[in-house]
Amino acid sequence: MNSPLNNTGNLLDKLTVTVTHASLSSKYPGWNRTNETPSFNRLYYIAGGEGKVIINGVTHYPKPNQLMIMPAGSTQTTETSHDNPYIRYFCHFDAHIGEWPLFHSANKLYIIDTLEHDRNWIRTTFSAMIEQFQRNDLLSTLRNQASLLNLLVHCLESGGNMDFLKRFMQTSERGKVAHVLQYIDERLRDRLEVEELAELAHLHPNYFIPYFRKIMGVTPMLYVQQKRMELAKRALSFSDTRISDIANQVGMELAHFSRYFKKTTGVSPSAYRNSTKQAE
Repeated sequence: MNSPLNNTGNLLDKLTVTVTHASLSSKYPGWNRTNETPSFNRLYYIAGGEGKVIINGVTHYPKPNQLMIMPAGSTQTTETSHDNPYIRYFCHFDAHIGEWPLFHSANKLYIIDTLEHDRNWIRTTFSAMIEQFQRNDLLSTLRNQASLLNLLVHCLESGGNMDFLKRFMQTSERGKVAHVLQYIDERLRDRLEVEELAELAHLHPNYFIPYFRKIMGVTPMLYVQQKRMELAKRALSFSDTRISDIANQVGMELAHFSRYFKKTTGVSPSAYRNSTKQAE
């Protein structure tokens, strides 16, 4: 069964990214910093040169054709050679899920070796970001957000770091909600009560409901219903399971399921099945 950490649509609905600076530089003094803790994230593509990066006490030696993310709030020391300084495309960016930073300050440096056939795309993307950042209008801002997301996904995916969302959820208080999400995911066909979920988080229901909503953007029981509808939609689109059996799978009587499904999607379960299967 899929973990909710791999299916946290509510979390990603609250994802925001903003490019706050974009540039290309090969200046020697601009790279050398000691024990900085910036409030913004840094994304770099190293096009040449040599030097080192120390993130939270761990030393790395970035090389040409590497892409890397330096998380906000981490302790950063950077050095480069006076005779062969780094040539670096870079941007500063903010990334949050709700009010929490996407990359935790205790995290490592995310760094990958880029493949040859990706390098021209990366340089072109950074060059476009630099140009768009200087324009500073609505369309340029949207284009830069899209470019940043593509680069972040490339760095995380190619570096085998797609479990970063799991680490995000396990950080401090969010770990309690991760446990609740797992519990919900495994019991969608069962009757679930908010008191039961609150007990898992060791909170009184009156505190648990706003606590859950603060992290997930919806109340616990609305989240349960959303997950049930997601499961039902997949079953309707990708299986021939009878609608009555799908209703049973999500713990609802057929009549109630049909009414709620139409209320949330605007169409009946059978109409949804017909339209999505035709779309294939």
